[in-house]
Amino acid sequence: MPANLPPEYIETERKLKEAKTPQEKLEILEQLLAIVPKHKGTEKLQALLKTKISKLRQEMQRRPQVARHSPIAHLEKSGAGRVVILGSPNSGKSMLIKGLTGANPEVGDYPFTTRIPAPYMMKYENIQIQLIDTPPYLDDDIPSVLPELVRSADAVLICLDLTQMDDAARLETFFEAMKKKKIEFVGQEEPISPAERPNKKRTLIVANKCDLDESQQALEDLRLLLGNRWPLLSVSALRGDGLSELKARIYDLLEIIRVYSKAPGKKPDFDEPFTLKKGSSVIDMARAIHKDLADNFKYARLWRGKTIQGLVVNREHILQEGDIVEIHA
Repeated sequence: MPANLPPEYIETERKLKEAKTPQEKLEILEQLLAIVPKHKGTEKLQALLKTKISKLRQEMQRRPQVARHSPIAHLEKSGAGRVVILGSPNSGKSMLIKGLTGANPEVGDYPFTTRIPAPYMMKYENIQIQLIDTPPYLDDDIPSVLPELVRSADAVLICLDLTQMDDAARLETFFEAMKKKKIEFVGQEEPISPAERPNKKRTLIVANKCDLDESQQALEDLRLLLGNRWPLLSVSALRGDGLSELKARIYDLLEIIRVYSKAPGKKPDFDEPFTLKKGSSVIDMARAIHKDLADNFKYARLWRGKTIQGLVVNREHILQEGDIVEIHA
């Protein structure tokens, strides 16, 4: 089958011969991969371009271009939790972040738009959650910054493109490559011990572009492929379908609760909750407010919905979502 390359490809290929720096070559190779028609006649060409991109990336990573302690690899954490968003080229990660946060990350209809990790804040009801946009992985070609970013995360979203038939298969290759770096992606139910937390991450698969006609069959195929190993949610980052539910699922993925403080004789502050890990106790809440409050703790009063109103509880009492706590020292 002939490749039938468009004139745009031929013109861009000429620029590759004139490129002087590795970064320029990488950008042109990525453009060529985006331009080349996707059919059986170009499979070898696509594979060749992917190999060249992978080798060039590895070469650039070996060069001392970015300091090991660069802020690229050590973004400051903020908000109630950090969620790293991963995906293959052109899966729609940046558009998804735009829909969730209202921010304006660079969005393009071509692969590799995102080149360095970038933080954004997503508002969920009365808290903020940090989302990190990341450079795309390509099969087992993983940008060097990704493993450390995943280790720093509280949870992970993986964005798949329902219009790309090989995106789900590529996911399996990516998982195997990350396993070699001692990182494992798990579902909501699998237990994670404290020792495993740096390398074992709660993960939600987000099937993007569900607004397109061909997406429904692809979604069913994806459900069969994934089984019950990871939770799956279909969305349209462009149209907004499923994004409200996605925000709630992100919150659940973090395994945290919101607890409200109350000073004696005053109303609780519902605008700025304290976010604690599930299973936290009253004394954990006291420490979150102020160390001195925990050191001098005497007792606390608890309000929980309509069933508990001002109940006196001790320091070991386990808190739940929405509890109101009045601490006495």
